[in-house]
Formats: sequence, C-alpha cells, structure tokens
Amino acid sequence: MLLALGVVFLMLATTGWTAVHRPDTAVPARAAALAAWATARIDGRPVPAADAPVRTVARFFAGLDAAQRTRLADGYPLVVGTLDGVPAETRYRANHNALTQAAKLEEARGKDVALTPADRANAIRRAHRFESLAEDGRQILLFDPSGDGLVAEVYGDLDAARRVSVIVPGVDTDALTFERSQRRLIAPAGMAQSLYEAERAAAPAARTAVIAWAGYVAPAGVGVDAATGRLAVQGAVRLESLTAALPGNASVALFCHSYGSVVCGVAARRLPDRVTDVVVAGSPGMRVGNAAELHTAARVWATRAEGDWIADVPHLEVGGLGHGADPVSPAFGARLLSSEGAHSHTGYFEPGTASLANFAKIGTGGFGSVACANGNADCRGGISGTDGN
Repeated sequence: MLLALGVVFLMLATTGWTAVHRPDTAVPARAAALAAWATARIDGRPVPAADAPVRTVARFFAGLDAAQRTRLADGYPLVVGTLDGVPAETRYRANHNALTQAAKLEEARGKDVALTPADRANAIRRAHRFESLAEDGRQILLFDPSGDGLVAEVYGDLDAARRVSVIVPGVDTDALTFERSQRRLIAPAGMAQSLYEAERAAAPAARTAVIAWAGYVAPAGVGVDAATGRLAVQGAVRLESLTAALPGNASVALFCHSYGSVVCGVAARRLPDRVTDVVVAGSPGMRVGNAAELHTAARVWATRAEGDWIADVPHLEVGGLGHGADPVSPAFGARLLSSEGAHSHTGYFEPGTASLANFAKIGTGGFGSVACANGNADCRGGISGTDGN
C-alpha cells in the first residue's frame, strides 16, 4: 500500500499536478466589506448575516424592491455578490462592481515598490484578469478576491432555465486560471462555454444554463491537499449551498473533472433532490468504494479518455490518502459513458468528442441518445423523461 501511494505522488508530480508557488495575495477589502455588512441596514431593516442560510438570504431579498437591491449591490458588492440566495441579476451587478474595484486595487499594487517584483507582477496579472471578468455582458455569479480568488460565471439565462449544468473543476483552479486565452478548454470558463454551445446545438429549444464554478479553494499542485479530501470537504459545503440556491425549479447536472469529482463525491449525500445527475470525468476517485456509498438518488455517470494519465494512479484510500475506488471500474456501479475522440486528462470538453456530446445530452435531458462505453446501451437503462425541455 505504501509503495502504491508513492506511485500516486510520482505520477502526480510527473504528469500534470505540478507544484506551483503562489504568494499570499489576500485582499483586505473583503474583510472590511464583511465588517461593514455586519452593521448594515436597508431602510431601517438589518441585513442577514453573511453566513446566513440560503433560505434566510433568499427570503430577505425577495422582500426588497429593485431599488433596494441595487443599493445593496452597489454599496456592499464584495458581500452581496457572494451570497447564495441573492437573485442572480443582483449578484451580477454586485460582482461587476467588485471586479472593477478589485482591478483598480491590483493595478495600484502592481506599482507599489514596497512589494517584491514577483508580487507586483502577480498583481498586474490579477488586474488584467479582473478587468476581463468585468467586461460588459459577462454574468459573474461569484467573485471573492481573497487569496487566489474564487469565481463563478453563468452562460445562458439562469432565471429562465429548466436545466442547469455546473462545471466543477480540479486542481490549480483559481481566479487567474479561471479562463485562458490559449488552451482555453482546460479552464473552467472554456469548459462551460463549450458545454453551453454543445447543449444549444443538441437541443436548440431547451431552456438551459451552464455555470463555470471555481467556487472552492482547489489544491495548488502536487501535495497533501491533492491526495486528501480536506479541501474537497470544504468545497462540498459550498457546492451544496450553490445547488440549493439556484433560482426556480430547474434540475441540475454536475460535471465534475479530476479533483472536482472528489468534491462531488463528498457532497453527493447532502445535495438537494434537484441534482439529478453527477458526471465524473478523469476522476481520481470519489472517496467511496462504490456508487451506492454515495447515498444519492442522482444518476452517477463516469468516463475516462484514452491516454488520461489518471488511469495509472492507484485508486485506493489508506489513512486518508487517496480517493477510493475507480469510478470507471464496472464494480463501482456508475453508468459508463463513451469519451471517444477525447485524449489526455484535459480533452473532455473538446468539440467533436463523444464526451462533450454525452455531457450535452445529459445536460439537456436527451438520455435516450447517450453513447455508452464499449458501444453497449447499458448506461441508458431505466431512465425515463428523455426530452430536452
């Protein structure tokens, strides 16, 4: 077992989960915003606590008119934009404000000679990323600049959607890596945009939305965090809150890549009933021995691409290290999807691949035409309601 765990770390170090030094870039503005929010009132009414339950937040904002919501979004953007339960349009406005302010702050840090050259360069990169995220037309559902940053973005009309797909990404995901100009499909924003376009092509009349959710602190490179479930446990709490807070009665499908599948596995038993499908791709494990141990009524799907190095990582758990059984093993009990055409650990959202086509069909409810692994139809068994509405 110890030898196998050694192999795990060797594989991670040499094939993709590379160590990256990330200086502490915590932004004190967030702490100041929380302090101000703690005593805030709107027309004499105290606002809910920043850690209030989703239902409490939703009920409070439902009782406000549009002008009152706007005042809170403009006055407390770093808080309002992160609160699950706040209406989506209000969060978009708040996060646009927060991103604009954060970009200016990082620009100033980039010129601060008291900082090291590395920290100044990092501040400039952050400023450019925040400016990009703040561009008109983008729907930023979450922005927290603290540390390496948390971001979530919506593609489509979230309020009108009947089906919502959520991308849950893996290691080395933060505000800077949320989107990329090169190899864009390995970043959460690129994955979500690719899936949204595929869903629109698969079911043009379907009312769908896709969320790129980098809303948890992901492991940074190889290390204990990547091989244990500590950050997955914290991320699972945030994922549960997100899915509970989505507007309307839309059903939800989670598309969990790499370490993101660990987050989904930990969250599974506490996800709301609206989460009907959990799809894992390139998974190191879900911290269980089989799908039944997830204790979820959601359908569990799994796929692995040809040449994905994760196949060579021992799927086990010993003393908290490792993430358990392989979700694509027949014994695990997941519905096995074809990923034909996809290559390597980061190719699942490439147009033209069976993996992306399958994700789009699951996201739109087109289960009857999903392509199963090995060319059989076993993965489609027992599913009803296969329309794309």
